[in-house]
Amino acid sequence: MGDRLAELVRVAGYRVATGFVGTPIVQDALTGGGHLDAAARMLLQTQCPSWLYPVTMGATTVWERWDSMLPDGTVNPGQMTSFNHYAFGAIADWLHRVVAGLAPAAPGYREITIAPHPLPGLDRARTAHDTPYGRASVGWERHGDTIVVEAQVPANTTATVQLPGGTEALSVGSGIHRWEVAAPVAGNGHGPVTFDTPLAEVIDDQEAFDALLAAFRAHDDVKTREFLDQTRWLPNLPLSHGLERVPREIREDIRAALETVSRGRAE
Repeated sequence: MGDRLAELVRVAGYRVATGFVGTPIVQDALTGGGHLDAAARMLLQTQCPSWLYPVTMGATTVWERWDSMLPDGTVNPGQMTSFNHYAFGAIADWLHRVVAGLAPAAPGYREITIAPHPLPGLDRARTAHDTPYGRASVGWERHGDTIVVEAQVPANTTATVQLPGGTEALSVGSGIHRWEVAAPVAGNGHGPVTFDTPLAEVIDDQEAFDALLAAFRAHDDVKTREFLDQTRWLPNLPLSHGLERVPREIREDIRAALETVSRGRAE
């Protein structure tokens, strides 16, 4: 089931395609199923709809809807355009519990779970909570091939620690703790990218995908948004299928951009 969810998230271009019921749990489901790459792509996505799209539009609060402000900078004329609303704020809870890795295991944080998840694309995360027993905190940071995890466990409490990498869980008492673990090994690099490359491989190849979008945006932001809105990033269809209705001059620039990416990988 986790694999199927990751596939659906990819098909949607790593943009949020769930509503009020699914959005608060989709990231938990992905990370719980071992798909940290997919969760990271969703978290760091900036295209609408996504959690970071409002940030690109200057947001400092959580909006009620993804497009409360439209890409052209105007306020959405529809309803539900509050700029301070919890609607999609569950992502902050997930960042606290899962990415940074601090969660209660008993009422009042008498027992604590420490289980950080260093996501691809993030170099560090840190969170803290003032419990009835004192401050609890967890933080992790990348140092080359090592991930350093630091935690503060309040007095008269205990914590179960699950370090990155699938090591056996530890039980620790109050105090300041520090661990070092090996960072996950990155996957194999991507090969050449052409119009015959499956759409699913293109969206999972960040360098090629960025080159494609840059070539698109050099011509027309509107057509870029239309392409992103209409494309389903399926594993059984080539990139050429998604570009069938794209003007020839844009297609040729995309082809040239992908050839540049491929040549760089061959050197």
